[in-house]
Amino acid sequence: MSTVAEIQEAIATLPPHERAELRLWLVAWEEDDWDRQITADAASGKLDSMTKQAEQARRDGTLRPLPCEIQDHT
Repeated sequence: MSTVAEIQEAIATLPPHERAELRLWLVAWEEDDWDRQITADAASGKLDSMTKQAEQARRDGTLRPLPCEIQDHT
């Protein structure tokens, strides 16, 4: 199985419970990729300006709360 079309064809043959299992695995995989990228960006200093902006907003009293979807993941 080496092409997207072949993978799509194979997925189409899966029973619903296996498609659901695959979907959960893909979501977790994407979240892991995102976590690795954020960690790398933070370590490289790419997020420093945003951190400074957030700290300034907190000092100014203008910092807004995170959306509940984000807060639930902390």
